[in-house]
Amino acid sequence: MYFEKAGKENTQKTLQIAKEEAVKRGISHIVVASTFGETALVAAEMLKGTGIKLVVVTHNTGIRELNLQTFDKEIKKRIENMGGKVHTGTMVLRGLGTALKERGNQSYEQIVADTLRIFGQGTKVVIEIVAMSADAGLIPFSDVIAVAGTGRGADTAAVIKANSSNRFFDIKLREYLVKPADF
Repeated sequence: MYFEKAGKENTQKTLQIAKEEAVKRGISHIVVASTFGETALVAAEMLKGTGIKLVVVTHNTGIRELNLQTFDKEIKKRIENMGGKVHTGTMVLRGLGTALKERGNQSYEQIVADTLRIFGQGTKVVIEIVAMSADAGLIPFSDVIAVAGTGRGADTAAVIKANSSNRFFDIKLREYLVKPADF
């Protein structure tokens, strides 16, 4: 399915499609990107009682401002009380590469990130959060569904064969479930 436009207005439908496909395919994990927590909370409430394990991946602390964690602490508690896991870690395609870029140098990480963005911002993020979740031991190295967006909310969902960041090119985007056509 393609959304006519990217954006957070697609969040509910994207998460519903991800849930339905996980149930239909017997996929046990859904990984969701969330900066502030709103998308993650919608996902947690939607998945409650389904047996599907939710992993939420947030931005690293300090990404926007020194010592600031943008993910809402109360939302984190609510998600964890519903059985979800919230992972905050260094973004695989950002960390050191962004530091190098800010000094006028190009990094391999930035080249890979920019290449993935050709397919949409959500594509870059779904692959990245799967690697981060695998690195943290929160998901199996098998098919999972990953959900991300363009800016705020969710508008991209894909079935991805997970692997760790040190085996980044063994990660396989098997199928888009939904994405924006105009990314």
